[in-house]
Amino acid sequence: MTQATRLWPLLTATHRYDKSISTYRRGQGEIIEAPILAYLVETKQGRILYDVGCDHRKISDPALRARHYDPASFAMGAPDMREEQRIPHHLARLGLTPADVDLIFIGHLHFDHAGGLKELRRCGCGAEIHVQQDEWDAASSGQDGAVFPDDLTDDAGAPLQFRLRRGEYSVLPGVTAVATPGHTAGHMSMLIELPKGPPVLLAGDAADLQENIDDEVAPGGLWQDQEQLAIDSIRKLKRLARETGAQLWPNHDMAFYRRLPAFPQAIA
Repeated sequence: MTQATRLWPLLTATHRYDKSISTYRRGQGEIIEAPILAYLVETKQGRILYDVGCDHRKISDPALRARHYDPASFAMGAPDMREEQRIPHHLARLGLTPADVDLIFIGHLHFDHAGGLKELRRCGCGAEIHVQQDEWDAASSGQDGAVFPDDLTDDAGAPLQFRLRRGEYSVLPGVTAVATPGHTAGHMSMLIELPKGPPVLLAGDAADLQENIDDEVAPGGLWQDQEQLAIDSIRKLKRLARETGAQLWPNHDMAFYRRLPAFPQAIA
């Protein structure tokens, strides 16, 4: 029986960029607005965060913003991240603090998914952090320009302690880590079985947009140009959704996000 009880999508920022960043070799010149999401999963054994959004300081501090989001070297530019979108504020609206998070599951280590780790640590979150060994190895290589190395350290510069995992596994009964490499070396999606209704399959950045799913188009950012690997992961997610009856959620699709229950309503 599933241990998951409720699920909240958390809007942590929005980002405007060329659509081809989400759809490989498609949509050049079209600017889209994308939500940057994290997900809070309540279970009978504690609370799980799937991804943690951006580092607010790198966006709000002019010097840090110039260093990390200089348009000359970082074509995507900085996201729009408001104070009320920070994860500690979302948690406060639910009567929680970062210390109430028991496990952080990082789908991949890009700046808009792992950047909030430092802030959560600063705010008293001592949760274990799960990430794939392949993801860590690729991030450590310095070859993935969407990984900010200092997102992976604390304020004193000490490396954050990750629990490195290999392959698929059960996080808890009813919460399953699903391997979907392609966008990054060790990208992971998550299947969540809820007490009522269909399961939810969080694609993460294996599928930014509904278009990635419907047309089986790889995301625009690929690890070592492995387009077929990314397409295989999309097909895997679609097959898993059919087999389990799950709703397959794209990760950066504003139209899709706006159809979800408005926070603080939960999916239960």
